[in-house]
Amino acid sequence: MRGFETGQTVVRRDVHRSGRVWSELALRVVDDTGEALVTACVPGAQARWPALYAQARAEGDRAVRTEAFDAMAAGEWELAAGVWQETDLLLWKPPAAWFSVNAFFVPDGDGRRLRNWYVNFEHPTRRTEAGFDTLDLTVDLVVAPDLTGWEWKDEDEYAHVRRLGIVSDIEHRAVDAARGEVLAMLAARSGVFAQAERWASWRWEPAWPTPCLPRPVAVT
Repeated sequence: MRGFETGQTVVRRDVHRSGRVWSELALRVVDDTGEALVTACVPGAQARWPALYAQARAEGDRAVRTEAFDAMAAGEWELAAGVWQETDLLLWKPPAAWFSVNAFFVPDGDGRRLRNWYVNFEHPTRRTEAGFDTLDLTVDLVVAPDLTGWEWKDEDEYAHVRRLGIVSDIEHRAVDAARGEVLAMLAARSGVFAQAERWASWRWEPAWPTPCLPRPVAVT
């Protein structure tokens, strides 16, 4: 499949093993090389995610997030329209990696500043005509802007999805290996972290419209 062009709209989809779409997010391509697909979005970018997840975001209730995972395990969920909020997002996704490295930017005076790096553990990329598919595996690593500190996030939810069977033993072993890979990258300042200063100075291209989803998702 051919590469994507800079500025092109693509869609990241999280797809359950059943083949059903769990979420969609519209992004724009920053760069597409053999090393990584780099994409981005800004507040207002169109998304679709499970209705319970949308409720949890709106209410700030993590208990509802747990209900959303229960719905995933049961194969019973509905998608709700949403929009990306608050941060500019830069997403660096190596094709075969069980993770993506994300940078979140927030307002700072008249500009933006890097709030933190965020490593999302997820399935390797599966390219589609419209973008790429993966599946968020819940656990995350939050890294300081200067790479001097980090902490794990959502370990409780990860344990829950393990109990539910959403994350299999094979996927769990892949996540464990990916954790070690990411920590080694941080220690060696390799991979995306070798260019941390360059990416920290990234800014959204003003000429790019806010990313929109191309069509409604089919829910089966």
